Amino acid sequence: MKHAAKTRHLYRDLDEAKLHYREAGVPSSTAVLLLHGFPSSSYSFRDVLPTLGEHVYAIAPDIPGFGFSDAPPLDQFDYTFEHLSHVIEAFVDDLGVERYVLYVTDFGTPVGYFMAMRHPERVLGLVVQNGNTHEAGLNDAWDAPRRFWADPTEQNKAALPEWLNFSGTRDQYLSGLRKELQVLHPQESWHLDWERLRRPGNIDIQFQLFYDYRNHVARFPDIAAYHQAHQPPCLVLWGRHDTFYDIAEVMAYHQVMTSLEAHIYDAGHFLLETHAPDVAAVLVAFVGDVLDHVEVHS
Repeated sequence: MKHAAKTRHLYRDLDEAKLHYREAGVPSSTAVLLLHGFPSSSYSFRDVLPTLGEHVYAIAPDIPGFGFSDAPPLDQFDYTFEHLSHVIEAFVDDLGVERYVLYVTDFGTPVGYFMAMRHPERVLGLVVQNGNTHEAGLNDAWDAPRRFWADPTEQNKAALPEWLNFSGTRDQYLSGLRKELQVLHPQESWHLDWERLRRPGNIDIQFQLFYDYRNHVARFPDIAAYHQAHQPPCLVLWGRHDTFYDIAEVMAYHQVMTSLEAHIYDAGHFLLETHAPDVAAVLVAFVGDVLDHVEVHS
């Protein structure tokens, strides 16, 4: 297949929404599935996809409500992470992908874990990049959200930090970083995010997903049981200046996973914006080891 390793920018029509996605590599029933976080899209993976595509089939969809995928109105679509996981699963099935190494970050984490826990046999390996599945990873910045989740009054809502605006979108990238790290971030990333997020009705969609995150937190014991029972080979990648998820999350994975590799970088929440070449090399090695193991034991 000519230009197989190059990234293709495609669309897939599903029953509920039209999804935009990026793919690289020769299409196969085995893939690397990369799920982005808030407020971004598959654009986050633009610099790692071509490298992955030289070795494996890699796919990165825009989750509904993000990027160039459809953002159906709230009254026509169930914006919960569980439902989004069914949409992404339908997308994977439509592509003919049966097994995958699952890469999750931020809001992609609950989506991916719903998929993994429904069909653990499909997950060949797990890559977690600045995503949260343990209480240890939630620092005191989550105190106000926890109060709102427990009691969603107007008073508790007013106490939430302002983040669903342009400056909040930019801060997702730059918060907690020294100046010399901030200047490494290309500004088009948050400009693109905000251009897509401010589509009519999308701010309400994003707030609904934030509110549903409480259900992901409530599932932490179930996720711990999944880790313990299935023990997929696990790679943790972490930007240590993340102001949203504490670096203690890395140790929480270390304490339960029997096959764990961890890499901590001098970076923020959006690790790939500044360290894509480093991460791509680690990803290729990890995925290669996982697939070699599968071949030996198949």
